[in-house]
Amino acid sequence: MVHSSSGFRGTRVGVIQGAGLKNQGDDPLGEPLPRICVSYWCAMGHETRPVFLKLPDDQIPDVWDCRQCGRPASRNPGAVVPGEAPEDGFKTHLEYVKERRSSQDAEDVLAGALQRLRASRRLPD
Repeated sequence: MVHSSSGFRGTRVGVIQGAGLKNQGDDPLGEPLPRICVSYWCAMGHETRPVFLKLPDDQIPDVWDCRQCGRPASRNPGAVVPGEAPEDGFKTHLEYVKERRSSQDAEDVLAGALQRLRASRRLPD
């Protein structure tokens, strides 16, 4: 039996075979490009530290989404991002559902689910 071997065996995703590139941010000679870690703080005081390629300061975003609560975060601790109230945040799944469906729709869905459950368990109404 003849085994065929792949040229990609044992390589990581993102490695370009023969080019020596390990990440998209690496140069063609295989030397890693300089990176910096930038701190951002949201209105809740959470710190987010994304890593960027070393760029001029004006090319690094002034606002970044907080990884813990999703609120906008700025590079200045304690600063509230303009146009965003601190009590605003992401909507929950339930809030999105409530926007699409009325209370009557919810009652109908619940009644149908209970009816199917009772039928499958043969429980009385």
